Amino acid sequence: MKVTVDVDCTPEEARRFLGLPDLTPVHDAYVETMRKMMADGITADSMTDMMKSWGPMSEAGLGFWKQMFEQASGKK
Repeated sequence: MKVTVDVDCTPEEARRFLGLPDLTPVHDAYVETMRKMMADGITADSMTDMMKSWGPMSEAGLGFWKQMFEQASGKK
């Protein structure tokens, strides 16, 4: 037996119904940080520092991605 239910609601209503946390303040802080970095002039070092602190596994994750891109591009 197969039952299909269509629910017409907004993403906010679905989030509340499912009991998921409201991440709006986190999103707003992230967007504000990105705006500030763009206004102040973004540098490669500032992007690296940001990715280290925000990325999964911090520096280990960044090292993994760097190694993967180097291998894909043929760099050693």
